[in-house]
Amino acid sequence: MTPAPSEIGLLAYPDVQLAALYGLADLFFIADRIARERREAAGPLLRVSRWECDANGRIHNRDGADSAIPSMIIVPPSLAKPPSEAWTASLAAFLRRCHAGGSVLASVCIGAFLLAETGLLDGRQATTHWSYADDLAERFDKVRVDSAKIVIDDGDIITAAGLMSWTDLGLKLVEKLLGTSVMVETGRAMLVDPLGREQRHYSVFSPRLNHGDEAILSVQHWLQQAYAGEVDVNAMAAKAGLERRTFLRRFGKATGLRPVEYCQQLRVAKARDMLETTRLSFDRIAWNVGYGDPVSFRKIFVRTMGLTPGDYRRRFGAV
Repeated sequence: MTPAPSEIGLLAYPDVQLAALYGLADLFFIADRIARERREAAGPLLRVSRWECDANGRIHNRDGADSAIPSMIIVPPSLAKPPSEAWTASLAAFLRRCHAGGSVLASVCIGAFLLAETGLLDGRQATTHWSYADDLAERFDKVRVDSAKIVIDDGDIITAAGLMSWTDLGLKLVEKLLGTSVMVETGRAMLVDPLGREQRHYSVFSPRLNHGDEAILSVQHWLQQAYAGEVDVNAMAAKAGLERRTFLRRFGKATGLRPVEYCQQLRVAKARDMLETTRLSFDRIAWNVGYGDPVSFRKIFVRTMGLTPGDYRRRFGAV
């Protein structure tokens, strides 16, 4: 039986870049067709919906299902300067509601400004076009802007750089939802070089966020920022407002992982990014992601990735 398709919502707003809006729809259509052929699926595996925000801040789903929210929402780039009009407040409120309901949020270029309006980027790394990086950092001083990266995947929020990086973001989402091989074939079909993402020969940690347990979801969002701190099960349970035993049961049901396993996955994902994009020693990386004992974290990394940190960097390091 074909599973229910993952829905990706594309958000149209005043002065949105139409090439990105329609290009992403085409990319996901091609990826879905490839995946269906490979799996001999009877129905679609990806579904694209179109959401519109007008100049008065009114938001609606062109498909008419306004009560539902998609698994992912993409805020495409714009051909105009970073917006500051009144409608952005309504859009930010809408994005916050979707995120609280489990939607993964993504942006391209100036779309990062609209995500930053929600406050959800506070304390996180984000990227945008290099020429707007200083503006983003000045307007939203709690956001850690890194314009050197094309895509920053922070689990529940993903940002991409300049106008044409919608192709990078699209392939990243295809990889997360349909796997590396479908991503590579989609890139080939579109004549978009996917080699930068071929490095993802191992599964990317994509935490479950649409399970409907608001208490557990609040802990997941908190852990996404606090992964390097001293966070234990009792602190997580307190954050969720639950007794320890109840928290453990509900966390396992919602995420499919024990809290310790979940935190290890988050830290390994952060370590992978540092191995790929910096020349920091693994001891320093271990410390940065919250492990005082590099030997212990090395064992966790090898068990999770099937490669030593050195081998991983030699294969996938970009610097």
